Amino acid sequence: MIERRPFDRLGGANHGWLDARHHFSFAGYSDPQRMGWGALRVWNDDTIAPQTGFPPHSHADMEIITYVREGAISHRDNLGNEGRTEAGDVQVMSAGSGITHSEYNLEPGTTRIFQIWIIPRQHGQPPAWGARPFPVGDRAGRFVALASGFSEDTEALPLRTDARVLGASLKAGETAEYALAEGRYGYLVPSKGAVELNGVRLATRDGAAIRSEPVLRITALEDAELVLVDASA
Repeated sequence: MIERRPFDRLGGANHGWLDARHHFSFAGYSDPQRMGWGALRVWNDDTIAPQTGFPPHSHADMEIITYVREGAISHRDNLGNEGRTEAGDVQVMSAGSGITHSEYNLEPGTTRIFQIWIIPRQHGQPPAWGARPFPVGDRAGRFVALASGFSEDTEALPLRTDARVLGASLKAGETAEYALAEGRYGYLVPSKGAVELNGVRLATRDGAAIRSEPVLRITALEDAELVLVDASA
């Protein structure tokens, strides 16, 4: 089962400095049919104007993954963590028992991000933050775990949930496959380009909610970058 969710039909709001699209219910967008996909709770597609951003605010008991599509995002939190995450790179914030942070686009141009929230396997753990680069060339033609709650994904940023966030970069005509185990929930979004997923065409920033598809076969119809979440129920 693959349900295509076209970008132009996503919920969202334009706040001037922030143009936000929501794949699932979030903030002022409410859809009882889109409260999450397994443990995946939020997938926001945010466009942030230069020299603006999210002032200090708090989170708890959520794994928050930021994938930077364009530009860069600068993070600061009450634990003393600071970092600038550039296009193609990833940061993970395990909110745990509570963390207060800010995220700003301090760049001269627009920043575009995917922000993904996944429910943790346990609540009340100590909060944490981390980031690392993931060169596009390292995921050429294949899926690479960017963040993961599984010990075998030794190069990925750690998650406190039974999920993976994966990335792939495909040239036009290339195909990558990913095995989705029984009972798992997949959600795929092309960050760039158009692809065909098991016969379903996806344009840039479309979402695909996936269940009961043992093998995902993705063929790039043009040069493409992909982000995939493989989550538990």
